This record gives sequence, C-alpha cells and structure tokens, in this order.
Amino acid sequence: MKALRDYLDKIKPRFREGGKLEKFHSTFEAFETFLFVPDKTTFKGSHIRDYIDLKRTMTVVILALVPSLLFGIWNVGFQHFRSLGQDAGFWQLVGFGLVKVLPIVVVSYVTGLAVEFAFAQYRKHEVNEGFLVSGMLIPLVMPPDIPLWMVAVATVFAVILGKEAFGGTGMNVFNPALLARAFLFFAYPASMTGDTTWTAGLASGKGVVDGFSGATPLSNAAAEALDKIPSLTDLFFGFIPGSIGETSKLAILIGAVILILTGIGSWRIMLSGLIGGVTMTLIFNAFAVNKYMTIDPLTQIMMGSFMFGMVFMATDPVTAAQTNKGKWIYGFLAGFFAIMVRVFNPAYPEGTMLAILLMNTFAPLIDHYVIESNIKRRLKRAKVTVKS
Repeated sequence: MKALRDYLDKIKPRFREGGKLEKFHSTFEAFETFLFVPDKTTFKGSHIRDYIDLKRTMTVVILALVPSLLFGIWNVGFQHFRSLGQDAGFWQLVGFGLVKVLPIVVVSYVTGLAVEFAFAQYRKHEVNEGFLVSGMLIPLVMPPDIPLWMVAVATVFAVILGKEAFGGTGMNVFNPALLARAFLFFAYPASMTGDTTWTAGLASGKGVVDGFSGATPLSNAAAEALDKIPSLTDLFFGFIPGSIGETSKLAILIGAVILILTGIGSWRIMLSGLIGGVTMTLIFNAFAVNKYMTIDPLTQIMMGSFMFGMVFMATDPVTAAQTNKGKWIYGFLAGFFAIMVRVFNPAYPEGTMLAILLMNTFAPLIDHYVIESNIKRRLKRAKVTVKS
C-alpha cells in the first residue's frame, strides 16, 4: 500500500491546477479517496470529527447488500434449472447466475459512473459517491433476463434526472434505484411484468418442464390462487422467482442487522415500515372482501420486495425523513401504502416502489411539520414558565 501511496503522490501534481491533466482532477480525486482516507479537514462552522466519510458509509451499505447479491446469483441459476426440470450442482447454479447477473452489475456501474464523472468534469467538482450504492441497488431490483441496453438507459435516466438535475448526491428528492425501476416499468412493461420475466430463459419456453409457470407469489396472490403461494420457509429463504436481490428475506435481514449495528440505516424507518405493512394487512383481514385480503400479515410482508424496500430503499438518508418523529411517520406510511397498492390494484401486484417514491415526495413536508410542532411546543412551554 505504501508503494501505491507513493505512486499517487508522485503523479498527483499532473492533475492539479496548471498540470497537464488538470481537466481530470475530479477523476483522479475520486480514485484516490476511494483507495485512501482523505486528509481534508473542516475549519469553519460546527462539525464532528470522525474517521468515516461518505465513501466509507456507502461501502458499509454495499457490504450489507452482498448477502442479497450472492443469494440472488445462486437463485437465478436455481430457478433456471428448476424450470427445465434438471438437477444441477452448486457451482453450476452459481456459474449460470454469474453469467446473468454480473453483466447487469457491470453495465449499471459503468454507465452510472460514466455519467457521474462527466458531470463532475463539466462542473469542476468532486465526483459524488452516492452512486456506489445505487449502482448495486439497480441490478438487485431487476429481473434476471432484463436486456442490458435497458439497464443502461434506465441508469442514465436515474442519474441525470434523479440526481444531477437536483444538484447531485445529497440534493436528490427521489431514490435513484427506484427511479430506474419505475422508468423501466412504465417505458418497457413487457420486460418488467408477467410470469416469464422473473426466471432466466423462461421467456423462450424451450425445454420448460410442464407445470412450471414462473409466477411470483404476488402474481399468484393477485390471481387469488392462494394455494399456489409458496410456504413461509420458501418465502423466508428465497427459493422463489423474483427480482435478483429481493427474494431471500434471510439475506435482507442480515443486511438490516449490518446497517443497524453500524448506525448507517434507520431502525425507526425499518420498524415503522413493518408496523405500517402489518396494520394495513390486519385492516384487510378485518374486511376480507376477497381472497387476497385474507392473506395473513407474515405472508404479506415476506412476499415481493416489501422487506427489501423497507431495509435498503426507504432508509436512504437523503430521500427519507430526517427527524426522529418524522422517520416513524414516513416509515409507517411507506409500509401502509405498499400493502394498500398491491392489494387494491391487482394489475400492479407490487406496491413497494410506488409507496416509497410517494413518501420520498412527502418526506420534506413531514419533517417541516414535525419541526414546526416542536417549535410551537417549546414556545408554549416558555410562555408557561414566564407566567409562573
């Protein structure tokens, strides 16, 4: 590492103002601070000294996503060979999954970082680190057979209109990964809906074993085929068709523990989101107008992307509520609306994406009223103290 540090120090003057490569200062700075902790310190205003910076924060989130990624790679292979009625060894499953998943991850990062670097060079500022997480989230919310060019287009859309249009990392209103998925859902619905999109190779229909439909649990629930919904064990471990990183609840919970223990993710949002989802489900159970409304809360929260959304999407520190009370309100409503949308709209069986994007819109408003409420309460308390 010392040799690498010495080499970077040797070539750094070329990228500074007046150097031959000064136009690429932002690019050099991005790679340097990714490899080594930056030595910059704050001299003005109030601040807290800490060894963690934004890049390290993003790295922790990526580590929390690794269990979902690894299981997703295995499950893509498992679902493929299952659809063919063939038995395959562990490494054969992983190998097939890597062939399908790795290109999506590469395209996501290459495309997104290219846009980030281009904007940094044009604006002559440092490269935003926020895409380190978005670049991993985007592949995990995609079906395994999604065309790579669609991933690239969706990523460009999410970075430009979801981040850079608002000023970059820390200024965006909507979660970029959710914007990428929403863009594909509305622009190319055939590649994001239906039973054949969630199992690699199923769309061709070649060699598919009789009786395998590729339907997700939510698709079965929307069709009121409750007897076809997998067992709680399969739902928990993730042996079901679905988006690459959203099937295994065990992997998601491991990621949640990492985020909570490191203080990166808000446990208030996760818990309140869970409470909101359970509350909406219990309301449906009380009325039970159709079969979908009779599904128990545990099954509801383990179907689809609900848990993945509450752990990794709703907790985005930029687009979520910032106040503690606001986080409880924000998370509760996100979970509440996620179940409401999926049950009330059978044509769109997954409501997590729309629910979180909706709450991204209202997060600043929630914080505003929470702060105003605190101010009024303190002013009232101050008046009472003066009178006494």
